[in-house]
Amino acid sequence: MQAAGVRIEQVHGDDGFALAWGIRFEVFVEEQQVPVELERDDLDAVATHWVAFLGDEPMGTVRLVAEDGGVAHLGRLAVRKPARGTGLGRQLVAVVEDQGRRLGLERCVLGAQVQAMPFYERLGYAAFGDEFDDAGIPHRWMAKPLR
Repeated sequence: MQAAGVRIEQVHGDDGFALAWGIRFEVFVEEQQVPVELERDDLDAVATHWVAFLGDEPMGTVRLVAEDGGVAHLGRLAVRKPARGTGLGRQLVAVVEDQGRRLGLERCVLGAQVQAMPFYERLGYAAFGDEFDDAGIPHRWMAKPLR
């Protein structure tokens, strides 16, 4: 699959969240064995969610939570297996960064799975702090200036 022809939409309401949740469930709960009760959290209700489509098929998702101190918290980036390596994840990160800039936020922060750190480093993110465990998966905090 090519990432050309990708359509990324901000999704709203129960139907929109259901699209994002379906991708997250497949990637995090089924593939990575994250307990479902850890994958859903209170931030889902206050986050802005996007879904990436290839044709009519939802293939990726990401969310943004605007935090105090000018921080855009990028989270729950998930891309279904058939679309990995196509640039779709990079496009989803760019959508969050662009929205963060529009909101006047100063930096984007995320908790990256250690195995995914090279992906974020290629996009200009730098690790900070110690490694931590999230749902049994090693993570590191990463950040990138938005200005």
